[in-house]
Amino acid sequence: MFKKQTSLTSGSVAGGMLTFAIPIFLSNLFQQLYNAVDSLIVGNFLGGQALAAVGSSGSLIFLLTGFVNGVSLGAGVLVARYYGARDGENLKKAVHTTVALGVAAGLVLTVVGVALTPQILRWMGTPADVIDQSIVYFRVYFMGCIAVVLYNVGASILQSVGDSRSPMFYLIAASLLNVVLDLLFVAGFGMGVGSAAFATILSQLLSAFLAFRKLGRADGAYAVHWRDVRFDGPTLRAVVAQGLPSGVQNSVISLANVIVQANINAFGSNAMAGCAAYSKVEGFAFLPVTCFSMALATFVSQNIGARQPDRVRRGMRFGVLSSTLLAEAIGVGIFLLAPLLIGAFNSQPEVVGFGVRQARTAALFYCLLAFSHCCAGILRGLGRPVVPMAVMLAVWCVLRISYITVAVRILPEIGVIFWAYPLTWGISSLLFGWYLAHATLPSPGGGAQQHLTHLDA
Repeated sequence: MFKKQTSLTSGSVAGGMLTFAIPIFLSNLFQQLYNAVDSLIVGNFLGGQALAAVGSSGSLIFLLTGFVNGVSLGAGVLVARYYGARDGENLKKAVHTTVALGVAAGLVLTVVGVALTPQILRWMGTPADVIDQSIVYFRVYFMGCIAVVLYNVGASILQSVGDSRSPMFYLIAASLLNVVLDLLFVAGFGMGVGSAAFATILSQLLSAFLAFRKLGRADGAYAVHWRDVRFDGPTLRAVVAQGLPSGVQNSVISLANVIVQANINAFGSNAMAGCAAYSKVEGFAFLPVTCFSMALATFVSQNIGARQPDRVRRGMRFGVLSSTLLAEAIGVGIFLLAPLLIGAFNSQPEVVGFGVRQARTAALFYCLLAFSHCCAGILRGLGRPVVPMAVMLAVWCVLRISYITVAVRILPEIGVIFWAYPLTWGISSLLFGWYLAHATLPSPGGGAQQHLTHLDA
């Protein structure tokens, strides 16, 4: 029932974490590749306005789905803790409560996303020459967003019990299907931006189906049986306590990014397209950031559940160092190759110019982004999700918006917006570093608390 936990709670710390993190890295790589191909096909076959409509989707989509994804991450920490402690009864309750929450949230997001898309896009100041295509894209996407939510829930459960390979294979299959459908719908049939969203939804349906087929056939307490999917009151409270801060953090930061996107929109569709192309390139820098942040949360949580604080501390050091070095190496590559990378999405000089400028403002500071996310992952694994929520809301939301609001009025130039990211990454890194240097962490050779409710005592 608990065989797979040995990859994270025994053996080499570096080997166990890398074995777990590399499939997450490859999963995110394929996801980023098919997102990039999505924009490449749209930008080259449908033009710069269509690229702006699709490419600017990230901040709005994450605004509406980020809360659910954050709660799923928090629930994953709870699942990992019970799995590491070999607590089968509570593990079963946590898994089925998480699935029930995902289904309910997916249905709500479908209604809210379809209904509010036009108004949100107008609030964002989306230009008139882009807004019609944006509305079509977003509405089609949100009609099937329950598939996206359920895949994230299923993948979170599998990763929390130490299985990061299965979600990797499912996402690779979905990525390949998405590319084929994009070529068929957009390049072959010329069906427009809505077909790109439809291709994404069909691909996510495949990955969600595969994830829950795996969970349904699992031989263990984490197996999903649909007849048992329901809310368990105490477990739901524990999931919400652990996941709500991450969900709120994701949503409010996404709201801040929507406001940032609205400021970019004010510079016209070329700026939108250039920044959209950069966002696809930047996604590759997030690969080591995301995989090590997720790996650290699961690694720390499982090893606290298994009462192995020595491994917790060694894993923290290894994960942070690996993530920051890899992110910086990717940043240097993006800085040097920016014109080529941005130009692949759209060759218009104005579009390329905006994308290159943003890339060369932010790319050399990716190490700070990685450090902040790794610290957030560690703190979630320790059962302290309120700390990263507070830091990121204060810095990545309030400070970032305040800076842009004031600075753009003083100097109405798009470069001012681009600098908001490295500045706030640096400040959050300082705060996280200070907190971890002064926080009470598991003592080498000492015991570790087993349950989430005791971690902050």
